[in-house]
Amino acid sequence: MTRVPLGSSDLQVFPLSLGGNVFGWTADEAASFAVLDAYLAGGGNFVDTADVYSAWAPGHTGGESEGVLGAWLASRKPADFVVATKVGAHPQFKGLKAETIRAGAEASLKRLGVETIDLYYTHFDDESVPVEEIVTALDELVRAGKVRQVAASNISPERLRASLEFARREGLAEYVALQPHYNLVSRDTYEGELADVVAHFGLSAVPYYGLAAGFLTGKYRPGATVDSVRAGGAGKYLESERGPKVLEALDKVAAAHDAQVASVALAWLRAQPTVAAPIASARTPEQLPALLASVELTLTEDELSLLNEASA
Repeated sequence: MTRVPLGSSDLQVFPLSLGGNVFGWTADEAASFAVLDAYLAGGGNFVDTADVYSAWAPGHTGGESEGVLGAWLASRKPADFVVATKVGAHPQFKGLKAETIRAGAEASLKRLGVETIDLYYTHFDDESVPVEEIVTALDELVRAGKVRQVAASNISPERLRASLEFARREGLAEYVALQPHYNLVSRDTYEGELADVVAHFGLSAVPYYGLAAGFLTGKYRPGATVDSVRAGGAGKYLESERGPKVLEALDKVAAAHDAQVASVALAWLRAQPTVAAPIASARTPEQLPALLASVELTLTEDELSLLNEASA
């Protein structure tokens, strides 16, 4: 099965990470199990969640996604499976003080029903806390066997570099991955200084919003009505100059490969320097084939240039 290394770690992952933000939210437990089963059957082994999913939904408190994933793991007991979760945004565990990180990890371990979290992200950087405190707290979790590898998300280039330099200088657990907001219609945040830090220190990028909240599936078109809680966020890309240009380029490349637009958008991401495994979520098993197909889709240099120019 296709596997790629995650940074300098011993983690070998499928080059498409399944987003767990929908588990227990827009996909109930039965639907989530069906999606996870289909992903596993398709060769997948890398699922991404967070302790805060889905605290924003009415009646939810956070941890719903981890709970559903934990029930699936207990039921299926999949081998060679990599579970990533995050700390720092749950209503009860806000921020990245050392005690918050420790308490958040214990709560996630319990909900997931595992002894070790494979990949543990700081969800949002907390600039009120020194990087030394954050890195040391994460290192303690690794040394205790509660976390296998650590990573970061939503962090500035300066803080990421400082974290990595401190960890390397003190011999502590280093971040092996960064989860940035990155896709064909949102390139500015990651490309440049942040990507340079990732490349310099040998991290892997695991981009979230790989399909721009569904916009890059191609189903959001002028005049189209889409029944989705993400429709408002995805539809805004049509209002920009970049969005329609990207869709036009995606349509052209997709037609050349007899592929779906979503497959091409994810294949473009996977072809970018430092990117190991884009994240994409599915509410139903029927949405998965287009995502999985991206792993086998190789774009030509001309096609990559076309997409780069359209999204510039």
